Amino acid sequence: QVCAQLCRRPCYCPWVPPRCPRGSPLVLDGCGCCKICARRLGEPCDFLHVCDQSQGLVCDYSTASAGTGATCNFEDDEEGCEVNGRVYRDGEVFQPSCKIQCQCLDGGFNCIPLCQEDVRLPTPDCPYPRRVEIPGKCCPEWICEAQDQHLLRDARAVSPLLPYPCREWGTEWSACSATCGLGFATRVSNQNRYCRLETQRRLCMLRPCPAPPAAFPAVS
Repeated sequence: QVCAQLCRRPCYCPWVPPRCPRGSPLVLDGCGCCKICARRLGEPCDFLHVCDQSQGLVCDYSTASAGTGATCNFEDDEEGCEVNGRVYRDGEVFQPSCKIQCQCLDGGFNCIPLCQEDVRLPTPDCPYPRRVEIPGKCCPEWICEAQDQHLLRDARAVSPLLPYPCREWGTEWSACSATCGLGFATRVSNQNRYCRLETQRRLCMLRPCPAPPAAFPAVS
């Protein structure tokens, strides 16, 4: 009955298919008539505007009784998160890049840097520290610049082993700098190969930022 009310025969579709946002494939509408952009996780849906089944999404009508309308959700009601147009299941670990690793948790995601985010201050043995990208390596590395290239080579050849035991010390991680979305937490610690106090940073995320309300196309 719903199909008879909403589906028209023959089909009348636009000549040019719609341009879909990243991560939203072209699919047939609920009538099997015209190509539309599949709805993504959390987006509104109905009989005509179907969800992206390739991501395991179905139109969830459980919230419709609360007046919020149906939305796309996982078929097994698991929480998930969407990053760069791709949907990850709850608990799934992924790497958006070689420098960061994230985990999907309760609809949001937590990330940690895979590269050490330290700050190196000038010292007598390294008066001009500089962090540079090394070809073939993901993480940048500190080098000691010096006017005399022999000093530079000597500084690189210094053994990282300390002549005295290092008693590790560090503060607690600070609160996240952002109330939603990605932010930074900082601490001061000497947990490095030189046993030197430095400010360290890591990525954090308290919760995902609310998405702007999506325009719900009128059904003619």
